[in-house]
Amino acid sequence: MDGGASYNPRTVEEVFRDFKGRRAAMIKALTTDVEEFYKQCDPEKENLCLYGYPSEQWEVNLPAEEVPPELPEPALGINFARDGMQEKDWLSLVAVHSDAWLLAVAFYFGARFGFDKADRKRLFNMINDLPTIFEVVTGATKKQTKEKSSVSNHSSNKSKSNSKPKYSKAAASKDEVEDGMEDEDDEEHGETLCGACGENYAADEFWICCDICEKWFHGKCVKITPARAEHIKQYKCPSCSNKRARP
Repeated sequence: MDGGASYNPRTVEEVFRDFKGRRAAMIKALTTDVEEFYKQCDPEKENLCLYGYPSEQWEVNLPAEEVPPELPEPALGINFARDGMQEKDWLSLVAVHSDAWLLAVAFYFGARFGFDKADRKRLFNMINDLPTIFEVVTGATKKQTKEKSSVSNHSSNKSKSNSKPKYSKAAASKDEVEDGMEDEDDEEHGETLCGACGENYAADEFWICCDICEKWFHGKCVKITPARAEHIKQYKCPSCSNKRARP
């Protein structure tokens, strides 16, 4: 898989699009695809790296052979620490190094194609508006959102019940819109980020909350439909399900 290695973004928008694709890939590896990622990071193998590609595909592989490499290389030997620490701590460590690599690649393109001070600042601001991979993987952004939500005292969570998982329905009814309930829902979830792709909440999308880790997910990212959610008593996201399944 070359993952578009020959692609060279030349404008701020193109570099940011490249950044978002690589970021989405690495978030996928560390969340929804975490079981497969864990298996591929065998400590018995040689030094391995986690690569994210603009096509939103990820790959665990050996580092590039050429010196110097075409692009900055991600952290080397992530597989060696896998069995020497708690899984969540290991994933957090990989996430931190992945964030550093994404910035290195983005600003490598910026330097290569002569971005000036204004372009570099604009690129950084666009990147900084997104949560880091570390924040997505550890749920740090979700915790910050929850704290803000408790201060605002949004006690009427329309998606909660004692016997059903928490979820937010895609479309509000006409009466709800007239009563201002849609605005309240937007305010409550507006800063919530999907635990799989890291993107923001949108009022026209179906979301579901894991009853174990309390992270929110796009239904499409975890393959859950509104109809299916109605019949789930306790929803476990892929990461939480994998943790229980793994010895």
